[in-house]
Amino acid sequence: MKNRTRLLTLMAVFIAIGTIGSQLLWFPAGVARAYPVQHAINVIAAIILGPGPAVIIALMISLLRNLLGLGTIVAFPGAMIGAFVAGVLYKKTQRYSMAAFGEIIGTGIIGSFFAVPIANLLMGSSVGALAFIPPFIVSSVSGALIGWLLVSRLPARQFSLTK
Repeated sequence: MKNRTRLLTLMAVFIAIGTIGSQLLWFPAGVARAYPVQHAINVIAAIILGPGPAVIIALMISLLRNLLGLGTIVAFPGAMIGAFVAGVLYKKTQRYSMAAFGEIIGTGIIGSFFAVPIANLLMGSSVGALAFIPPFIVSSVSGALIGWLLVSRLPARQFSLTK
């Protein structure tokens, strides 16, 4: 019960940081805006909590940003796929750099392709994946680097939920 409370509390903190931080730190990237805080949180959550909780955190940040009018619907596939791939690659390799790489591939490449039908159906946009890849890559690379730098500077024992 104690670990579940710690897990939920940590997830809530990541969701809050990701939602608020996305409005504090962003920059234009082609046809979209780059939100590196979302991607940094994805990497950190994937390393500390694993792929499942990281995907839930990404979903909740995307949902809150959309409900508050601070994001677009295409944030969902990129964030969630990036968090999942980052978590799986970290789980398999135990290397922070692979979590960052997973975030970049998951969001920047795979998420871009999943954003196309969503943009077409729900936003009335008929752009191809090539319109999403550059801004998704810019955003995910900058955020993944921030996340990787943060976790690589902390002692590994900080990541244990069993204290």
